[in-house]
Amino acid sequence: MEVFILSLLPTFEGRYAVIYGIGRGYPIQGTLIVASIAIFVLSFLLPFFLPYIDIIMLKLERTELRRIGQSYLNYISKVRNKARPYVEKWGFIGLILFVAIPLPGTGVWTGSLAAYLFGMERKKTVPALIIGGLLSILITTIPAIGVSSILG
Repeated sequence: MEVFILSLLPTFEGRYAVIYGIGRGYPIQGTLIVASIAIFVLSFLLPFFLPYIDIIMLKLERTELRRIGQSYLNYISKVRNKARPYVEKWGFIGLILFVAIPLPGTGVWTGSLAAYLFGMERKKTVPALIIGGLLSILITTIPAIGVSSILG
């Protein structure tokens, strides 16, 4: 259960949860399965919920915080217009690579936000997040297994 919860956390995600699980001595196969399930959960849910930020910002426009809402919506509009041609050209592969790189500030959470900001369609975003997320698990699992076998 720890591995699953850690796999859902921003920046930690499955890639570091696997290292945690292996370090704790959990079965590698079970750890990989649980972390992979979390990648699927995040990859389907995040792209669905992120658009509701726009709704919140639109509501902010009718309050004393209207400048925040207007600034956000103007920024999002500019980013989408500038990025759309690039995302349509190589965005799917670019998003996979961005998510797969196991560094802080990358991953499924950030990839979801980037895809949303760049206006990538959900039908492209979800598979890119899944593939990238699973690759990130693979990238961190191989060295973790090696270190575990040396120390274990």
